[in-house]
Amino acid sequence: MLAFIFLYSLAFAANVALVPVASGVEKPVFAAQEPGGPLLIVSQKGQIYALQNKHLRLWLDISKNVSCCDERGLLGLAFHPGYARNHRFFLVYTDRRGSTVVEEYRSGKPFRKVLTIRQPYANHNGGGMAFGPDGYLYVATGDGGSNGDPRRFAQNPHSLLGKILRLDVDHGKPYAVPDDNPFVGNPAYRPEIWALGLRQPWRLSFDRKSGDLYLGDQGQSNWEEVDFVPAPPADNGGHNFGWNVMEGNHCFKPAQNCKQAGLTPPILEYSHAQGCAVIGGYVYRGQAIPSLAGSYLFGDRCNGLIWAARWQRGWKTTLLLRSKLEISSFGQDQAGELYVVDYKGSVYKLVPAR
Repeated sequence: MLAFIFLYSLAFAANVALVPVASGVEKPVFAAQEPGGPLLIVSQKGQIYALQNKHLRLWLDISKNVSCCDERGLLGLAFHPGYARNHRFFLVYTDRRGSTVVEEYRSGKPFRKVLTIRQPYANHNGGGMAFGPDGYLYVATGDGGSNGDPRRFAQNPHSLLGKILRLDVDHGKPYAVPDDNPFVGNPAYRPEIWALGLRQPWRLSFDRKSGDLYLGDQGQSNWEEVDFVPAPPADNGGHNFGWNVMEGNHCFKPAQNCKQAGLTPPILEYSHAQGCAVIGGYVYRGQAIPSLAGSYLFGDRCNGLIWAARWQRGWKTTLLLRSKLEISSFGQDQAGELYVVDYKGSVYKLVPAR
C-alpha cells in the first residue's frame, strides 16, 4: 500500500466541536471507559480518576511506583476482554528505576508484573497498549530513547524496544507467546515481536468494527507518521516500519540511498511545518456524528490540530478542528464516541457542532 503525504485534502465534511467533560487532573495522558462503568482519566503522575455525575473521584493510585514525568510515568491502561466477569486490567508505566513495566491488576489490586523492559535513556517509553480482536495484548514500546536510536534497538530483533509485542496473558507465567506470532520459530527474533521499526509509538488502537490496527509514531526532526496493519486474514503482522533507517517515507540513517527493501511505509505522514508530535487516535464508530463513521481521528500535541483520515482510493484527510489544546491522547467510550485529552488538565468530548 502506498503512503499518502497529506496537505489537508478536504475529502469529506464534518462539523464538530469539543465540549469539556472534566477538568483539574494533573498531567492527564489517557482516557477510557471502564466496561460497564465510568469514564476513567489517567494521570501521568500515577493516578486514575473516575468521572461520575460530573465529579472526579480517585479510582486507583500507583504514584509510589511511578517515575514521572517528561516522557515517563503512568502511560497506558487496557481492560481485559472479559473484564465484566474477571475484573482484570493492565497498566503500562515507568517504574522508579526507569524501566517500562506492564502490570496486571485484578479487582483493583496488583496481581503480577507481566513484563519489565530496561530503558537505557529517559525518553521514548512508548505507552500504547490495547487488546486486539484476537484477545491478545498488544504493547507498543519506544526505541529506548536518546537521539536517533544510537544503539539501533528498533531494528534489533533481539530487543523488545521499538516494537509492537503480542502477548497471550491468559496462559503462561507471566505470559505465553501466541503460536502464530510472525517470528515464532525464527531464532534471530524474540518471539514476542509482532512488528518492529518504531521510534516513539504514541497510541495504538483497533477499529472495533474491522479489527484493523492504527498507530501514531512520533518522528525525530522532520516527519510524523501513522502506521496501519489490516486485520487478519488479510495481514498477520511481521512488519518493519523502518525506524531508524527511515523517518516516515524519508531516509534517516543514512540520509540518502538507504535500503528500503522489506520496510512498510506509513499510510500518512506530515512534516514539522504542520506539527511536531503525532497523537494516535481511533476510528470513529459512534452514532452522534454520522459523517465521521469509519474515519480515523488523530492529532498533534504541539499545535492542537485534529484530523480525520479515510480510505477513498487512497488515504484522504480532513482538518476537523484547530483547537488550543495540548493534546496528549484520545479516548473512546463503549458507545464509540471519542474524547480528547488536554495535557493541561482537561478532557473534552467530540460532539456535533450546533
